[in-house]
Amino acid sequence: MNKFIQFNTRKTDTKSNINQARKQGRIPAVLYGIGKETLTLEVNEKELLDILKKNPRAILQGKVSEELEVPVVVQNIQKDTLSGKILHIDFQHVNMKKSMDSKVTIHFAGEAVGIKAGGTLQVEIYEVEVRCMPEDLPTSMEVDISGLDIGDQLLVADLIFKDGIEVLTEPSTVMIQIKTVHEEEEEEAVVTPA
Repeated sequence: MNKFIQFNTRKTDTKSNINQARKQGRIPAVLYGIGKETLTLEVNEKELLDILKKNPRAILQGKVSEELEVPVVVQNIQKDTLSGKILHIDFQHVNMKKSMDSKVTIHFAGEAVGIKAGGTLQVEIYEVEVRCMPEDLPTSMEVDISGLDIGDQLLVADLIFKDGIEVLTEPSTVMIQIKTVHEEEEEEAVVTPA
């Protein structure tokens, strides 16, 4: 947990002040889980985007004030539907002594033999939900798919995490499969309305 994010106190919640802050590269934020109160804050947009690009699930060291520095995770991101710009972000305080639920991004590596044989790759999910102690939370997981042939699939049950990480996603969930081009066309024909 070496990533650091600086929180600044948000003075007012008027729409014009929030819009002004966004124009100046500051994103409105809230922080839950420290005591009973929710802290109304803002973060630097450039700093936040840099963190999210590297690892959106990272546990960050959030500096709220000179006296208060706490571990936090990104809980929710609200984006503008047209521009994709971040409008608001929720952070959650992490208790480093308790297990937590989070998601782990799966990166598929290699070129499946089924693709070389003319099949198509269909990815169903890119992340799985896990429960573990905060210090055991992996940033991501790389899975080699080069051995998958046409008709093969990779299930959540096929993932191997280190001890102490409980996978919460249903083990029978299909993550990725290699289909024939014919199967793919049949599925599209069923989905396409007449």
